[in-house]
Amino acid sequence: MNNHRITDQWDANLYDNKHAFVSKLGSDLIDLLAPQKGEDILDLGCGTGDLAMKLFDFGANVTGVDQSENMIHTAKNKYPFIQFIVQDAVNLNYHHEFDAVFSNATLHWVKPPKQALQGIFNGLKHGGRFVAEFGAKGNVKTITDEIIKAIKRFGFEYKMEHFPWYYPSSGEYTSLMEEVGFEVVFAQLFERPTSLEGEYGLKNWIEMFGNSLFEGIPETSKREIITNVEQRLMPDLYNQEAQCWVADYKRIRVIGMKK
Repeated sequence: MNNHRITDQWDANLYDNKHAFVSKLGSDLIDLLAPQKGEDILDLGCGTGDLAMKLFDFGANVTGVDQSENMIHTAKNKYPFIQFIVQDAVNLNYHHEFDAVFSNATLHWVKPPKQALQGIFNGLKHGGRFVAEFGAKGNVKTITDEIIKAIKRFGFEYKMEHFPWYYPSSGEYTSLMEEVGFEVVFAQLFERPTSLEGEYGLKNWIEMFGNSLFEGIPETSKREIITNVEQRLMPDLYNQEAQCWVADYKRIRVIGMKK
């Protein structure tokens, strides 16, 4: 995940219990990948291993990598017959090993993006493919804009380096893909409003994914800021009928070929 993170922020149990939508929404990305029996596939940013297991069910030889030791520990416990390795996406050391590199909801954590893409490209066999989905330009902008405003309203300084994500436009990312050698055969940017489970869905999302925005802010103030954010966003993002929050997700999907 984000290579600037020194401590492991990932709570694997919270991820599985409250954010299972990450894996569920990645299932149709597997259709785009169309894994074949016997293929060697790298699942980059495998999290707790659920999508790697789906690839395994297709008969693929799967290697799952993630920077988070917590995630990898959980993945190994859940699926001990799959190879899972703690590894940073910007430090991949594979050479012509994989028929495909698959990545769901990971690359928006990875900086610098071109360095990761070069490692992905190097790891593919000739004729191999890279299939990914992650956050695009404008992803969760309503939420993050309100958090940043609230931090300032409460008298704290907000620093841009606390923003943990990389959300590119399709033009920006496909250009990077071409620079490292990929032939881009598919690119799609789309809105995907995403339900966050329960009345505390937004709070859980912020605490799971947006913690670094609050760096240097005391815990009591952080809780007050999140409550303030909930109050202000409720008219726009809370679905009263379904009793859940809906995050303003924007995603990019890409397929690159290594000729």
